[in-house]
Amino acid sequence: MHVGLVIYGSLDTLSGGFLYDRQLVEHLRQAGHTVGLMSLPWRNYRSHLLDNLRPGLLHHLRASPYDILLQDELNHPSLFLLNRGLKPHVSYPVVSIVHHLRSSEQHPAALRPLYRWVERQYLRTVDAFVYNSQTTRHVVEAVLRASPPHVVAMPSGSRFTGMSTASITQRAREDRPLRVVFVGNLIPRKGLHTLLDAVARLPAEAAQLTAIGDTATNPAYVRAIRQRIKSLNLEAQVELTGKLSRAALGEHLAAADVLAVPSQYEGFGIVYLEGMAFGLPAIATTSGAAKEIITSQTDGFLIPPEDAAALANRLLALASDRELLREMSLAARRRFDAHPTWDDTTARIETFLTGITA
Repeated sequence: MHVGLVIYGSLDTLSGGFLYDRQLVEHLRQAGHTVGLMSLPWRNYRSHLLDNLRPGLLHHLRASPYDILLQDELNHPSLFLLNRGLKPHVSYPVVSIVHHLRSSEQHPAALRPLYRWVERQYLRTVDAFVYNSQTTRHVVEAVLRASPPHVVAMPSGSRFTGMSTASITQRAREDRPLRVVFVGNLIPRKGLHTLLDAVARLPAEAAQLTAIGDTATNPAYVRAIRQRIKSLNLEAQVELTGKLSRAALGEHLAAADVLAVPSQYEGFGIVYLEGMAFGLPAIATTSGAAKEIITSQTDGFLIPPEDAAALANRLLALASDRELLREMSLAARRRFDAHPTWDDTTARIETFLTGITA
């Protein structure tokens, strides 16, 4: 099978969506399929819309001998009109990999109608869908008012083997401040500002926070985060590491007690599962698909978005009750063990793709 994949930028971009795409490409190639990548440059939204009018991209896709064309839904501004010009001239199906919709995120009120309209037009040009969660499927089907051919293939956290239950138990019983770790791009949607406000509500000796994520993705937000750390007098409690290698990330997860990523919205949340491999209870929000991973008060907590008080209460509960921390840490590891591996996930997608090209 000859597969095309359209993405923005590099497949090595540090985010859960790109990790998902990368794992799929690796699986397809190992299974003997040919995968051709078409990378469009990262630009602003207006420039992405203008991609639809660039004849070179359309001509390339028309001439490509694909059996199937995959498109990361993130690219929808560049494709919503182009697909309409492409479909009459090719025999291969177009399949969208949907991590979450742009219109599910928070945006300025003046721009929301435009974003919703463009995204809806794009979704209508697609033959089939790969969804990362049932939540994402329901959102797309509500927009389309239909259920096109699809597969739901949840991401995995299995790129890390994690820690043994004995090591998890020993760590939970250590007498020291609670070690909280945040992992994600430093952008407003991921909610680091809410986490800082929560830590500031705790006694200074209760918790330490390590925030891991690329500081170059949104420089203005990072400047605001640094200023917030200073204004909240958290310099001694908070560390911003920047982007880390996989090995270094694993070391930080092994040293932590709890993972807190209070996103405004998550289409899935691979990082919650990766933390669970190390026995880290996960704190997420009720907005999006984190509820498909986390059982609140068992292997983590679900709180309302932007609710620093609720988040502080959950952190304080874990910091002050080491037996609760131990029980939830072991439950998190059991949740990880019960989840499909990346091999399971990508094989499921391969079977679906092969079926619709037959």
